[in-house]
Amino acid sequence: MQPPPRRRPIRIEIFDRRPKQSKKWNAPLTEELFLPFIQQGNNEVKEVFGDGSFFSPLLFGKFFDPADAFPLWDFESHTLLPVGGKVDWDETDLFYSLKSELPKGSIETGYELEICVETGKVVEMSRQMRESAKDWRKDKWWEYGHVRRLELPTNADWKRAEAYHVIEPNVIILEIKIPKNTSESNTTTVN
Repeated sequence: MQPPPRRRPIRIEIFDRRPKQSKKWNAPLTEELFLPFIQQGNNEVKEVFGDGSFFSPLLFGKFFDPADAFPLWDFESHTLLPVGGKVDWDETDLFYSLKSELPKGSIETGYELEICVETGKVVEMSRQMRESAKDWRKDKWWEYGHVRRLELPTNADWKRAEAYHVIEPNVIILEIKIPKNTSESNTTTVN
């Protein structure tokens, strides 16, 4: 019998990006740069950026820069993702949910998973290399890590969002739940 999965909370940072602040992800990723990189990469590179991976620039069937915010919840996952994708999202009456399979060693291999909400409009999931890590990737193309940015729906209550690592024997899953704003304060009654 396998032990039950462990759930480890992830702190969600609030980030107010002002025009004067330097951009965290300021090197654009183009298809011409990415495709040769993935074709020459080893198994770990393919696991992080390959088909169906949450961090792949080809995740949604066509190339786009993962640093650009994407309106994920405007689409249904079964119509947008390729077969075998490792990402699932859903919407209920109460919340938005995102689950993504992460590479197996993603917690222990020198990466910090960060989740930030920018000005209440964009949620950013990024994995950045820890400073102390000595790794062959340190001076390579993905020296700093990788990112996926998603636009938040207008009714998302981002201040109450929760994120977890769900650690199972053979897989690590990133789970994010964003409650819907149920405030009726904008409704007025006319007598």
